[in-house]
Amino acid sequence: MIHIRTKDEIEIIRKNALMVTATLTEVARMLRPGITTLSIDKMAEEFIRDNGGIPSFKGYGPKNNPFPASLCISVNDVVVHGFPNQYELKEGDLITIDCGFYRDGYHGDHAYTFAIGEVSEAISKLMRVTKESLAKAVAAAKENNRVGDISFTVENYTNKIHGYGVVRELVGHGVGKKLHEDPQVPNYGRRGDGKRLKEGMVLAIEPMINLGTHKVYTLEDGWTVLTSDGKPSVHYEHTTVVRKNAGENLSQFGPIEEAERANPNLSKAHLEEVYSEA
Repeated sequence: MIHIRTKDEIEIIRKNALMVTATLTEVARMLRPGITTLSIDKMAEEFIRDNGGIPSFKGYGPKNNPFPASLCISVNDVVVHGFPNQYELKEGDLITIDCGFYRDGYHGDHAYTFAIGEVSEAISKLMRVTKESLAKAVAAAKENNRVGDISFTVENYTNKIHGYGVVRELVGHGVGKKLHEDPQVPNYGRRGDGKRLKEGMVLAIEPMINLGTHKVYTLEDGWTVLTSDGKPSVHYEHTTVVRKNAGENLSQFGPIEEAERANPNLSKAHLEEVYSEA
């Protein structure tokens, strides 16, 4: 069932999405070589609970195999759903942090990819193009468009124009009282396909784009998804509400980007490219 949210519901989701922004901003400030992904997760869970929320991801999924952490932390060739552990970040790593915040009956959900230290021009470009594709997809989330218009926008920009692999097994989704709701929002497709968009629908739009092949595989843990060729993957996500003329982000990248720019441990080459026009 697809839900059209009221103004009051949207404001609750907005507040929760902005708490995800706040959590990811705290993460951006602490990233550095030598820090473990488990310590990042511990900080995030404390921050979420201290602000009256519940981590959306912890315990999510089947009863016999629930997700064990508050954050999905995906490093380098991990596309999504990486488990926080004792891995210590090192110079040149890519790390995607995906986070959910639940409070007052609704979820907020979004994700951001960071570069630790210096990365290649190819990886920096992959990050920039993927983030740009999300902005274009949000603009396509307008009333009377269809889900396929969002999907086409991502695929056309990342694959047809730039030649990257678009992950097909994993999709965006509706978000609200449940973390994952209808409709599914793939990152590939044709204009005019899928459900018609109506103002008030809330979507998690999340391009997952690979430097190499689109093909992926899942580890025996049932969660961790990796690229088949071992090349890096990038993932950005916004909680977005469908509006008349273009989608409106309920989550925001601005505070995260500010913390990213201020952190001397994050890639300066990447930041100079991304923010060269800022």
